[in-house]
Amino acid sequence: MTEAVDAHPAPPALRPVLLHGGEALLADPEGPVLVVGPSLGTSVTALWEPTVREMHPGSLVIGWDLPGHGEQPPASEPFCLEDLADSVEAMVDQLAAEHGWEAGVSVDVAGVSVTGLVSLILALRPDTRFRRVVTLCSAAAIGTPEAWHQRADLVERAGTPTMVAGSAERWFAPGFLASHAEIATNLLRSLQYADRHSYAHICRALGQVDLREHLSDAARPVLAVAGGQGTVCPPEEAEFIAAQVPEGRAVTLDDVAHLAPAEAPAEVAHLLKEYLDD
Repeated sequence: MTEAVDAHPAPPALRPVLLHGGEALLADPEGPVLVVGPSLGTSVTALWEPTVREMHPGSLVIGWDLPGHGEQPPASEPFCLEDLADSVEAMVDQLAAEHGWEAGVSVDVAGVSVTGLVSLILALRPDTRFRRVVTLCSAAAIGTPEAWHQRADLVERAGTPTMVAGSAERWFAPGFLASHAEIATNLLRSLQYADRHSYAHICRALGQVDLREHLSDAARPVLAVAGGQGTVCPPEEAEFIAAQVPEGRAVTLDDVAHLAPAEAPAEVAHLLKEYLDD
């Protein structure tokens, strides 16, 4: 699944970000709990807020940030995506214990790009507490190890602002920057202020992962959502995931590039409700 790596500390314990539902619902969820993750360079709040505004008032949505992004402290040591999957599970276990969730509370997971890969890792675990998995603008393997290591080296030297111009081109479908300037600016600002070393650690972790030969082992249903304008993770990547997992479905959103929850919030909220309430 991943290349062998030297032993190292796991990333910091993840801080949950309550995106939708309020403290009362956190203590007594009315339905499935949805746990969501961001794309590399974005904060979970900036990326997912447009979608959670479209969701039912009774929905409980909990986010998590990548190390050194948003509300998550930086990581001082390298880590792999398996470590992040472990941390997501530990975060949810702690929330369940703190708030006394009943054993029957269902928890689903969704992730964009790199956290879509983390979500796929969770889908491969037969003992995970997560019931269903959603990947958005992701793939079973993203890019090449060489490209990720080159990007990591650049960002460590020059900082995350070097990624802003290129990300603005990759992240958004044509016209989105002009028509949704506030959303796009918030996302690009989160990239600009992300910790350079944590960003580099994530790049190197991405270069280690290729799940393509393991998808048939998925123990959970997977919905793979793609952006029709996406160049990083085009629709054929979502179609591949859906075809390889035992219970898969692929959907393409035509006017989306790489950040579906920000670019098409109403469509993403509808897909989540339809899929997770099924």
